Formats: sequence, structure tokens, C-alpha cells
Amino acid sequence: MPKDLTTTQWRDRPLPTFTADQKDWLTRGGSLTAHLRELGDVTVEVTREAVGQPWRDEAAALDITARTPVWIREVVLRVNHVPFVAAHSIVPLDSSSGVWQSIRRLRTRPLAELLYSDSSVWRSPLTSRRIDACDPLYRLAARQTPLEKPHAFVARRSVFMRLGAPLMVTECFLPSLWSFLARRDS
Repeated sequence: MPKDLTTTQWRDRPLPTFTADQKDWLTRGGSLTAHLRELGDVTVEVTREAVGQPWRDEAAALDITARTPVWIREVVLRVNHVPFVAAHSIVPLDSSSGVWQSIRRLRTRPLAELLYSDSSVWRSPLTSRRIDACDPLYRLAARQTPLEKPHAFVARRSVFMRLGAPLMVTECFLPSLWSFLARRDS
């Protein structure tokens, strides 16, 4: 059975079926870390840093071949020790030792420190989509929700450019964020 392309492709606007909170967080500009800090104490847990290959949709979005080596950084953003966001960032390997070399030295500092402190960095428009179990990003996010296996997650991504070199950031929002917001707003 073919997949519904409206839910499997990255879209300029969130799907109409997303909740108001999901639409809000998927389209918020600026630093996601700064927005999360409005909810509590934010910590960054690095879950993976390695050389690898881009996912198929990432290669297409960055206009690189699927075999182009990339530097991968995956983190979990926690608010008051609760995982709210699983993030996956990639940069072509040559740029990770050049224009974007600072990404390799972040350790547990947020990527936002690099992206929003340099006026030469610009960001593409945010895109979003539903992430289901067939997507590699789903596995990354599901590891943070061991007691509940959601049917799907919602995620957003954008590309940051610095001196012609791309860095793609994909942020997958976890159910604990939506639960927190629902409790706060009730």
C-alpha cells in the first residue's frame, strides 16, 4: 500500500491535523533551546557523534549524494531532567573540519550557541512532518520514550548556511513536551 505523501514529506506548513501546541512549536523561529528554557532547566545529553552517511531525504535536501560522508550529532534536550526533544544534526564531513568545525567541540553545550552567535549564519524556512516507525528518526526518538511507543512523532527541520556550507538540524518533539504543556495550560 503506498504511503500518503502528504504525511511523509517535509512540508512548509504543519499538517492541519496537528494540535495547536504542535503547530506552535513546529513553527517557532529562533533558538529551540531558548524556548525550552522558558519551561525549565535545559540540559543536553549527547547520544551520538560519529561519521556516517545522510539519510536519503537529507541527502536530497542538501543536494549531496547519499554516499557523501557527514558528521552526525544526535542529542536529547531535557527540561528538568525529562526528555522533550531528540535532535539529529548533520554537516558534510569536510565542513565539520572547516567552516563548521566547532560542532565537534560542543560536547554538552547546545548547538544554538554556534548557530545564533554568528551573524554570517542564515537559516532556511522550517519544514515539518509526522514521523512514523519506518523513519530512522523515529527510532532515535522512541529510545527516549521506553514506556510508551507513540504511533508517530512530529518533527521539524531546517538548514543553516555559513559561508556556503550547510548544516541540517532535525528536531523531533517527544510526548513528554506535549504532556507538560497540557498540564501547564489546564
